[in-house]
Order: sequence, then C-alpha cells, then structure tokens
Amino acid sequence: MTGWTGSKRAESSEAGSTKPAGTARGLSRRGLLGLAGASVAGIGLGAAGDRVALAASASPGEASASAVYPFYGSHQAGIVTPAQDRLHFAAFDVSAGVTRAELIELLQDWTVAAAAMCAGADIGEYGAVSGPYDAPPEDTGEAQGLPTAGLTITFGFGPTLFETADGVDRFGIIARRPANLTPLPHFPGDDLDAGRSDGDLCIQACSNDPQVAVHAIRNLSRIAFGRAALRWSQLGFGRTSSTSTAQATPRNLFGFKDGTANIKAEEPAVVTDQVWVSADVGPAWLTGGSYLVARRIRMTIETWDRTILREQEAVFGRTKGAGAPLSGGTEFSEPDFTLAGRENEPLIGAAAHVRLAHPTQNHGMKLLRRGYNFVDGNDDLGRLEAGLFFISFQRSPAQFTAVQLNLAKHDALNEYIRHVGSALFAVPAGASPGSYVGAALFA
Repeated sequence: MTGWTGSKRAESSEAGSTKPAGTARGLSRRGLLGLAGASVAGIGLGAAGDRVALAASASPGEASASAVYPFYGSHQAGIVTPAQDRLHFAAFDVSAGVTRAELIELLQDWTVAAAAMCAGADIGEYGAVSGPYDAPPEDTGEAQGLPTAGLTITFGFGPTLFETADGVDRFGIIARRPANLTPLPHFPGDDLDAGRSDGDLCIQACSNDPQVAVHAIRNLSRIAFGRAALRWSQLGFGRTSSTSTAQATPRNLFGFKDGTANIKAEEPAVVTDQVWVSADVGPAWLTGGSYLVARRIRMTIETWDRTILREQEAVFGRTKGAGAPLSGGTEFSEPDFTLAGRENEPLIGAAAHVRLAHPTQNHGMKLLRRGYNFVDGNDDLGRLEAGLFFISFQRSPAQFTAVQLNLAKHDALNEYIRHVGSALFAVPAGASPGSYVGAALFA
C-alpha cells in the first residue's frame, strides 16, 4: 500500500503535528471495489477535490463551518467534541461469510477514509472529479466546495460483533467482549422496532453542515460494500445538548431547554470519572474508550401541543422560557427538591423529569448526552414522525440502565413519548496514525 499520494488540503491540529491525516496506508483493493470499481489499487487520501478546510484547528467551544477536528488522537472525536448541529448515524451488520481478516481490512479502510474526510479531503487518489472517465468516481462528490464544518466520525462495536444471537463467534473475539457489552434490557414502556435497533457496527457522523455528515456515511457505506450492510440509519438536526460551556443550551421539539446539566468537556475530572473506560474496569483494548447508547424516542407532538403550560412545566420540572428549575433561580441553579409550595407539595414533583434524571436520584451517575431532534415526515394517521434521537456516552452501560429504569418507571414525560429504537456499542479509543480504529481488539 502506498502512503499519502494526493495534495494536502488540511493538517492535523493534534499536539502541534503537521503530518497529514491518514498517511499510513491507502484503501485496500476490496475497499476500492466498494467504491464501485475504481481501477487503481493502493491509493492514498484524496488528491482531486476542491473542498478546502478553512481552519486547521478549533477552539474548545467552536462549532462553525470552519472548525476542523483531527480524526487521530487518544480518544475518538465526536464524544467530548463541542456538539455539532447535524447528525447522520448508521448501524451496520457484517455480511455473511466475511472473515476476521476482511473485517480488519474494512476497519482499516474506514479509518483511512474517515481521516481524509475529517481533514477536508476527498477519499481516493483521484477524489470526486479527476479520475478516469470510464470508472465511477472514488468520492461521491456532494461535499465538493464545502468546508469540513466540524465533521467528526466515531466508530463503535455492538454485542453481536463478538457473538451472534445464536452464539457464534465469527471473528475469534468473544473472549475479548466486555462483560457488560450485552443488549440493553427491555425497559417498561419500550415499543422497540427490531429494524431500528442494534447492529454489529455503528458510525456517528456529526457536522454543522448536513450534507457533509451525509457525505461521510454515504462514502463509508460504499467502502463497506460486500463486507457490511446498512441495518438502519437516522438523520438528526438541532443538537439537544451542549458538550461545552461555550455553547448555549438548545431546545428539544417540546420547546424546552435540553441538557442543561450535561457533562461538559471543560470538566476533565468528571469526564474521566463518568465517560472514559479506565484500565481498572477494562478490558485493556477498550481503555480510553467509552460506551455509546442510542435510543430513538418518538414524541407524541400533537398531544403535547394541546397540553397547558402549567402541566408542561410540571412534567419537566423547569420553566419553559428560561429553563430554570421550578424551585427557583436561573437555568444553571441546582434544583432544590425539598422546597415546597402551596399545600406543602414539592415545587418539583416526584414524577418531574429533572428530579428523576438528577445524579442525586441515581447514585451519582451522570451521562454525556449528544442527542438530536428528528422529523421523518408523518405516519399513516397524519401525525408527525418526530422526536429525539438520544445518544449518550458513559464509561459503563450500567449508568444509562440505572437512569433509564428510574425514568421508565416514574417519569411524567412517559405520557408523551415512546422508545421505539435501542442500541448499545463499545467505542474504542482513538486511532494513531499508521494504525486503525479498534486495532487493540484484534492485536
């Protein structure tokens, strides 16, 4: 395989490095075939496209078209990275008959392509527009002329990658499956669609430009052809949480500020304690990684819109305007669950969402949330097919399970929502130049 064979259009900002992302290897021949028959094997990252990254680094709170986040690093980007505005999430199943070596090759190919796109480059030696006229372009080209817009690409491994539902260890890795990487339990009120749940592999592409995020998943799906097939995907807009103190708190489709108390990147001790898998809880290959939970939550928009404001605020336990807890103060005031109002009833009710989700009600457990709104048209009854695509990162799935079980049993919000999709993935640590995502698992 050759190294970087194309023109450099963006440099990594990691630790002062000026080495172009992805110099280690080109796409495999199998990956090229996935790009619909490109005729040149052993290519590096893109040479031909004109999409230029406008900035080589991003400030901690920046979330703009000019932001560039390096793909390589000790942790994968797209976790504590300032949450972007757009999402394309995809889950894949590894195709029947694929060998361990072919799975590794797919992860290598994905790494090369992801590093290129996060750096603002086309994939392939010739990219979208400069290849042979008698072959399909290596890059699909819809991101031509667009900045990277803060693109991050994050990869995860599902429980079924290690062992299928019927107990088959396809890739010789069952002994390395984390003990707590098992399908999430069925929570009270779940109405899950198997076609929108689970998967062997996942890719989270986040950007401040929807076309850039779609471009990433589209090209990675092409590369996977013959080795992995798309199981389900979800587009998201309007982030529903902030992962940096420099970001304003966004609103969900119910009109309330969401994620006020979310873990922030500027809290490194909390991130270390609550998000990253440490060596003492292992396994070793997952150290520095995390666990990703994805839940597709359908909102009954029409019912909510007919609910009086007093009831809406009681459900959340916060004011709809400022987002302050009903116990008083500002948005970021700590809720006082002991404070009572008229008739000695607590101002924040026992079934209020903010109470049940609070760390004091969940043994100190916190989640780093990176969810998005979605609207997927309307259903057969003319109702909006809309809601929250919930994403959280945590050092153990037990954190999510504890919080969600508390909410599923008691949350007043359950009257207006249904959980219709669910998935859990182990997210390995970041890759180093010359290696690939998940390499430690297969070492």
